[in-house]
Amino acid sequence: MPPLLRRIAALGLLAGAAMVCVPPAPSRAEPPRPEAIDRSALRVCSDPANPPFSNDKGEGFENKIAELLAAKLGVPVRYTWFPNSTGFLRMTLRARRCDLVMGIVVGAEMVQNTNPYYRSGYVLVTRRADGLADLTGLADPRLQTLHLGITAGTPPANLAARNGLMVQARPYPLFVDSRYDAPGKQMIEDLAAKQIDVAVLWGPIAGYFAKQHGDDMVVTPLVNEPKDTKLDFYITMGVRPGENDWKNQINQLLRENKAAIDAILRDYGVPLLDAHGQPVP
Repeated sequence: MPPLLRRIAALGLLAGAAMVCVPPAPSRAEPPRPEAIDRSALRVCSDPANPPFSNDKGEGFENKIAELLAAKLGVPVRYTWFPNSTGFLRMTLRARRCDLVMGIVVGAEMVQNTNPYYRSGYVLVTRRADGLADLTGLADPRLQTLHLGITAGTPPANLAARNGLMVQARPYPLFVDSRYDAPGKQMIEDLAAKQIDVAVLWGPIAGYFAKQHGDDMVVTPLVNEPKDTKLDFYITMGVRPGENDWKNQINQLLRENKAAIDAILRDYGVPLLDAHGQPVP
């Protein structure tokens, strides 16, 4: 599972926790480094095997958004491919092998966040034929008799445990090599095969793979859960700290092309949330 989900899992676990900030010892600030942006291309670092986000065939929605931004800049996209695992940002963006990384949750370390380009959250996926589209959330009593698929170690897994649902749940791994394993895709396939009754999954993954089953699946965002566990997140792009001119240029592109970006996300089945955390029709 990509670091995006690991960061989301960590943020979800920290939501509501009390944290003490200890000021660091005084130190001499490093002089700012000049912006190292290659203006001849949009240099993007990305995972070569991580659908629906990206792959080396350009089939992911992050690939399509990169192509859109590059076209607006009047330059080609130039990728540096690197497995989206521990050390990804250090070996790519921070090593100046690229100038932009997509799919960065707000608050991620080692990057400067752009403005968000979408907001999404965890969802329930059910089979339309089962009549479960009106499930109200993880506290719905009907779930007590159903078999859930759920990604271990994610925020909704904690809520499922709180509601006594893990006894009949099937856990799917959070830490995998996306070149060989796709637990989100497998969860939706298991739902279609009736090996589980409900899939609890990160929205962009759920929406994309559910859409491949046509109208057979219903995707329901989890928007009614207790507020002490965060289940939705703003997603940004990442640039190097200190490169404010570049960040501002990307922010302008995101603002001017919001409708086109939203259209790409919807085409990939990404469930979008508005500023109030409610589903966008």
